[in-house]
Amino acid sequence: MSASSQPGVTPVVLLAAGGTGGHLFPAEALAGALSARGIVVDLATDERAARYAGHFPARQIHILPADTVRSRSPLALARTALSLGSGIARGVGLMRRLRPAVVVGFGGYPTVPPILAGVIGGRPTLIHEANAVLGRANALLAPRVTAIATGYPDILAARPALAAKARHTGNPVRPAVLAVTGVPFAPMAGETFHLLVFGGSQGASVMSAIVPPAVARLAPALRARLSIVQQCRQEDLARVETAYAELGVRAELAPFFADLPARMARADFVVARSGASTVAELCVIGRPSLLVPLPHALDQDQLANARALADAGGALLVPQSTFTPERLAAELERVAATPEPLLAMATAARRLGRPDAAERLADLVAELGGL
Repeated sequence: MSASSQPGVTPVVLLAAGGTGGHLFPAEALAGALSARGIVVDLATDERAARYAGHFPARQIHILPADTVRSRSPLALARTALSLGSGIARGVGLMRRLRPAVVVGFGGYPTVPPILAGVIGGRPTLIHEANAVLGRANALLAPRVTAIATGYPDILAARPALAAKARHTGNPVRPAVLAVTGVPFAPMAGETFHLLVFGGSQGASVMSAIVPPAVARLAPALRARLSIVQQCRQEDLARVETAYAELGVRAELAPFFADLPARMARADFVVARSGASTVAELCVIGRPSLLVPLPHALDQDQLANARALADAGGALLVPQSTFTPERLAAELERVAATPEPLLAMATAARRLGRPDAAERLADLVAELGGL
């Protein structure tokens, strides 16, 4: 008899997430949905992510050793294997103590030890793939888990054995995103043009290098309409601030915006990287964007995400190799000339949005765990 079916035992769902906000945000959204159903949630993560999980809505946070494959050198591979092996061993002990109804992983190497420990311990296991292509950690786990949830439809169409246990739930988004889904999008020709620029959870120096000189190339009439909110790395702040001041452009700059979803809702156009959470939030809120995928990523996940949205008509996809001041200036002049292209992109993006993704994922968890 599982913990979920024992009389008087409160069911526990163990979420496994770590690394970037792209993994923690959907886990946080699922935790909220499960907690609202009276299900206790614990979080398993690694030491690095634990520093950023202080506000995670979990009863308890369990830290398990994990490491990423950083190079193919024998020493690096041995170190990674030792760390993961230690994490799995400790995870097996955690399964015996917690007896979770379901173990849910959100990708990245910190999810490998708890998910494999769940498999070894005979617990129902579920992985969620937020990107439009299966990441390395999830690819390792996919054949072993009970079920797979996907943020994009049909990403496993070429792998029938995995597709048979996959369900498209969409990507859960934070409550702060859902809170602004009703903000109307009404860009006006000739009015203030609100431009939002950011580069993911770590910022992106390429935005600081390209956007100010692109703004300098705009026609004076459009430059006068601009109101820019831009995330900048600390080391780039002074330089970018000076550039906009010399151009006479209104700009608010910071290394981090705690209210980014609200700022996204106020934007007429967004220039950003294309991490899974960013794309999911653009779609749920319904805002047009120019996406610059992170280059050289082993899985090319951001490229796949951007392509999916661009193919649907909801974004412009510009590889970093062609993301130049000239190209950006030309695109800004085009989309700001009339509201029509912006409205069309926003509508197409919203069509792909799944505001109920957390509830759909919670339904799948409940189904697997008999909750």
